Amino acid sequence: MKKGWNNMILERFFPDIYVKSVYELPLEELKARGIKGLVFDIDNTVAPFDIAEPENDLIELFLFLKKQGFRLCILSNNNQERVKLFNKNLKTLAVHKAGKPGVRKLRLALEKLELSAKNTAMIGDQIFTDMWCGHRAGLTCILTAPICNRDQLVTKVKRGLEKQVLKVYFKRNRK
Repeated sequence: MKKGWNNMILERFFPDIYVKSVYELPLEELKARGIKGLVFDIDNTVAPFDIAEPENDLIELFLFLKKQGFRLCILSNNNQERVKLFNKNLKTLAVHKAGKPGVRKLRLALEKLELSAKNTAMIGDQIFTDMWCGHRAGLTCILTAPICNRDQLVTKVKRGLEKQVLKVYFKRNRK
């Protein structure tokens, strides 16, 4: 396929890896790529946006990932109250009002984790915030399917555009 300027523009939103759920992360592949840190979005990536605290399965996943040697962070555009409450039982580095797709707070999180971008993966459900942020910072980007169909209004608007970009991605990658 000829790479025109429009294809190059779209590629900044494409994930490096697609999984249906954070519970399907290809951990051995990530380790083989040298990934040591995992940065998670919250809303509709690890929990529905209207669920205040993580379910036990997610707490267990985070404990398992830590035991596997991964350094973890949650990075959310949501407010401090939301992120602090959600992180209470996860007990990991948590960043609120991250300003994604901006990378400033992501880079600060990497410094706190003592990780480089090349050794870190960004995991999220939105291509215009999570994937673009991760790519701008030089991270491996992992897209998950949204956990549920409920979204905040601003996200609902973006989902229509995301579907069009993802059609190109899935057609190209045949996944």
